[in-house]
Amino acid sequence: MRTETGITIRREDYQPYPFLIPTIELEFELSAERTQVRSRLVVERRKDVLISSDLILNGEDLTLVSLELNGVVLSQTQYTLTEATLTVHNVPDRAELVIVGTCQPAQNTSLSGLYVSGKHLFTQCEPQGFRRITWFADRPDVMSIYRVTLRASRSEFPLLLSNGNLLQQRELEAGRHEAQWHDPFAKPSYLFAVVAGDFVCREHHTRTASGREVLLQVYSDVGTEDQTEWAMESLERALRWDETRFGLELDLDRFMIVAARDFNMGAMENKGLNIFNAAYVLANPNTATDGNFQAIESVIGHEYFHNWTGNRVTCRDWFELSLKEGLTVFRDQEFTADMMAAGLPATEAASARAVQRIDDVMGLRLSQYPEDRGPMAHPIRPESYQEISNFYTATVYSKGAEVIRMMHTLLGEQAFRAGMDEYFRRHDGQAVTCDDFINAMQWALQQTAPQKNLDVFRHWYRQAGTPRVSVQLQHDPVAKRCTVTLTQDCPAVGVEKASPIVKQPFHIPVTLGLLDDTGKSLSPQVTLELKEASQTWVFDNISTRPTPSLLRNFSAPVLIDYAYQDQELALLSAHDDNAFTRWEAGQEIASRKMIALAQAWRQHAKFEELDPLLAKSWSASLLAKDLDAGYRARLLSIPPSHAVIERMAHMDPLAVLEVRTRIREQLGTTHAATLLNTYQANLTPGQYSPSPGPAGKRALKNLALTYLMASKHPEAANLTQTQFRHATNMTDRMAAFTALIHDGSSELNAPAATQFYEDWQHDQLVVDKWFSTLASSPRTGVNELTGLMAHPAFTMRNPNRVRAVVFAFCMSNTRGFHAQDGQGYHFWSDQVLALDAINPEIAARLARVGDQWARFIPEVSQRLHAQLERIATHPTLSRNTLEIVSKALSL
Repeated sequence: MRTETGITIRREDYQPYPFLIPTIELEFELSAERTQVRSRLVVERRKDVLISSDLILNGEDLTLVSLELNGVVLSQTQYTLTEATLTVHNVPDRAELVIVGTCQPAQNTSLSGLYVSGKHLFTQCEPQGFRRITWFADRPDVMSIYRVTLRASRSEFPLLLSNGNLLQQRELEAGRHEAQWHDPFAKPSYLFAVVAGDFVCREHHTRTASGREVLLQVYSDVGTEDQTEWAMESLERALRWDETRFGLELDLDRFMIVAARDFNMGAMENKGLNIFNAAYVLANPNTATDGNFQAIESVIGHEYFHNWTGNRVTCRDWFELSLKEGLTVFRDQEFTADMMAAGLPATEAASARAVQRIDDVMGLRLSQYPEDRGPMAHPIRPESYQEISNFYTATVYSKGAEVIRMMHTLLGEQAFRAGMDEYFRRHDGQAVTCDDFINAMQWALQQTAPQKNLDVFRHWYRQAGTPRVSVQLQHDPVAKRCTVTLTQDCPAVGVEKASPIVKQPFHIPVTLGLLDDTGKSLSPQVTLELKEASQTWVFDNISTRPTPSLLRNFSAPVLIDYAYQDQELALLSAHDDNAFTRWEAGQEIASRKMIALAQAWRQHAKFEELDPLLAKSWSASLLAKDLDAGYRARLLSIPPSHAVIERMAHMDPLAVLEVRTRIREQLGTTHAATLLNTYQANLTPGQYSPSPGPAGKRALKNLALTYLMASKHPEAANLTQTQFRHATNMTDRMAAFTALIHDGSSELNAPAATQFYEDWQHDQLVVDKWFSTLASSPRTGVNELTGLMAHPAFTMRNPNRVRAVVFAFCMSNTRGFHAQDGQGYHFWSDQVLALDAINPEIAARLARVGDQWARFIPEVSQRLHAQLERIATHPTLSRNTLEIVSKALSL
C-alpha cells in the first residue's frame, strides 16, 4: 500500500486570509485549446492579521505569462511560482496586482475549472476550481466584487455569459465579439462562472414581490428548446415560494440557468448563473419520468434558494459546508412538499407530504446511514479533511438537512422564520460559521421560551454517527399511568476512532403517539426532547397498555430500539393515523422477516414459506382503497435490498436478493387478480401531468405490473409489452422496459433493448436510462457489462454515462456485482483506476463502493479488501481516491 497521504487540513487551524481583495477584474480571451486570462486584483492588507509581506495565491495547471505589481513588471526574484501557488514578495499594504496566464480547457478532463463540453466552454469552481482558471486566494472567506470581460470568436461561441448583470456587448475585429458582466454583490471565487457557446434560450419576464421586473432565462443545447418549459416553471415557482415562505427576493436583474452535458455534480449555484447537469433541466413527457420531473423541480429550487443560503451568506471555510448545504436541502425539501400539496384538499395534501417525507427518509437511510457506519463517518461539520471534494457527502447534505429540520421542530415555524430573518440581518454579505446560524436560532427561541437553549443541540455539529434510542414502556393499569423511558447511545465511529473522544448526549426530538388496541389515540401527540443519556416521561389517564407510535414524521435521524411485538407492528401498519409511522411499521415487518429468511437461506439454501404477518400486512395495504395511490405505492414497496443488507450484523447481499426475489414472486402470484384490478384502476388516460395525483396512480399501477412480471403471471408479459409499445409518456415506457429487462424472458428482453435504443438513440439523457436499466439488470454480469461498455455510445469521459453504466452495475446490480467468482469486485477496481486517471472526483465517489467491506460475510469482505489494496498500491493514484481507500483500509 502507498504510504504517502495528502496533507490533512484541520478546522482548528483556521486563520483569516491576511489580505482583503475587494475587487477583481477579469479579461478572458476564450479558446478551447488555449484561454488567456488577465486578472487585475486590488489587495489590501488586513490590519488585524500579523503576517509577512508575502501574498500567496493558489494556482494549478496554469502557465504564467506576466506579472505586475503597481504597474511594475516583476522579475523572477520578486515572486515564487510552484505547481500549486504563486507567492508575490514584499507586497505593500495596498496594491494592484495584474496577472496574465493561460489554461487549456480542452485538456481538462477533471471538469473542474474551465473545461470543454461538446462545443461549449463551462466553469466549475466549487470547491477549488477557480485556481485552475487564474491565480487567486481560492477560499470561501475572500469575497470580492467581480467585473468580467469575455472575448471569443462569434462563430465558435456566439453566447458569452458570466455572473451578475450584463453591462454591454460589442463586435470586435476578425469575427470576434465581447460581453461585459458585473456582479454587484461580493462573492467568493467558488461562485464565479463563465459559459460560452451556442445555446437556445427560453426566457420569462416577471416581477418580484416588491414590484421589480426581473428576467429569468434557461439556456440549453440547440434542438432541446421543447424540453425546458418545466425548468422555467419550476424556477418561477421557486422564486415565488422563497418570497412567500421566507420573505427573500431575487436581488439581481436576471437569473440564468444553463444545461451542461458534462458535469460532475447535479448543479451549481454560481451567483445569478446556475450551471446544471442537463439531467436536471431537460424534460418533457416523452423523455422524462415522473421522478425526473420532481428531481428537476427540487434541484432548481435548491440552487435558486442558495442565492441567499450560500451566496448572500456564505461559509467561512469548507468545514462549514453544511451551513449552506444542509440548510438549503431542508429548504428544497420543504419547497417540494409544499408544491406537492399545493391546491389539494387537506387529506390529499397530507398524503402528498407524507410521500415526500418517506422519499427523503429513504434517501437518507440508503446513503447516509451506511456512511455513519463506515470509515468516512464524520460530523456534519468535519474536523479535518485531505481533499474537500470527498466531503460533499450525504452526511453534510442529507443529515445536515435533518439537523435543520430538528431545529424547525424544536422552535416551530414562527420562531424558525424569526431565526432565519435574524440570521440574514446579522450576516448578509458575510462568510460565517454553523455557530453563527445556531446563535441566530437560539436568539429566536429565547424570544418565546427564555428558559430553553440549544447548547446540547450543538453536539449534532461536533459528533458523528447515528444515535440509537432505546425505548422502554411501562404501564400501570391501576394508576392508569404510562411511563416512557428513552436512552441514547452513540459510540465513536469513523474518524472519531482515530483519537480519543468522549461522546456527549445529543438533543433529540422524539415525536410520540400512544394508541389503543383499535389504533385510536390515547393522548395527544407530543414531542419529547431527549437531552440526557436517559430520561423518563409520565402519561396519565392511560387506561390500557398502549402501542407507541415512535419517531413520527421521522422527527430525528436516529435508530429506534423498541421490542415491538408482531401484533403491535400489525396494528400500526393498519391503523396508525400518522402516515409516516404507518409506512415505517410495514417496512419494519418486511425487513425483520427478510433478514430471518435470508439467514435461513444462507444455512439451508432453501426459501421458507412467506411469513403470514408480512403477507397479511402487505395484503391489507393492497386492499386499502381509501388511501392515496402514491402513498399506497410506498406501502406496497418491499424494502430495497440495500436497506435490509445494512441491518445485518454480517451483510449477505446474495441471500437478501434471493429472499426479496422470492417474496415479490409469491406476493405477485397470490394476489394476481387484485394486482390486475389495481393496474386497470390506476390508468391515467388523457394529457400527461407530473402532479401528485396522476404521478401517484402511475407509481401504483407500475408497481402492480412489476409484481405480476416477477410472478410470471400469464397475462403479465402481454400487458407489459403492450404498455412498452403504446405508452404515451416516459414514466410508463420506462416502467415496462425495466420490467421486461429485469424480469422478462430472453425472448422478451433482447428485442425490447434493441427497440428502445433504436427509438431513443438521438436523446442522450434517455440513452442514459437505457444504459442504466441494462447495467442494473440481474442478468448482467461482468462479461455482459464489458460488452455494454464497448457500445459506441459509451464514454468514460461523461460522468452521466459513467453513472449510468459503471455506478449502476456496482451499486444497483447486487447479483452481478457480488457474483461469487469475484469478477464484479475486480471490475470495480479496474474502473476506479481508469477513472482516476481522467476524473479523480468521480473515481473517488466510485471508490466508496468499498467503504463497507469489513461488514460483509467473510468471503465478500476478503475479496473487497484485496481490491481495495490493489487500488491503494497504484503508483499514480490521486489524492482524492487515496484518501477514500486509505480510510477504508484503516478499519
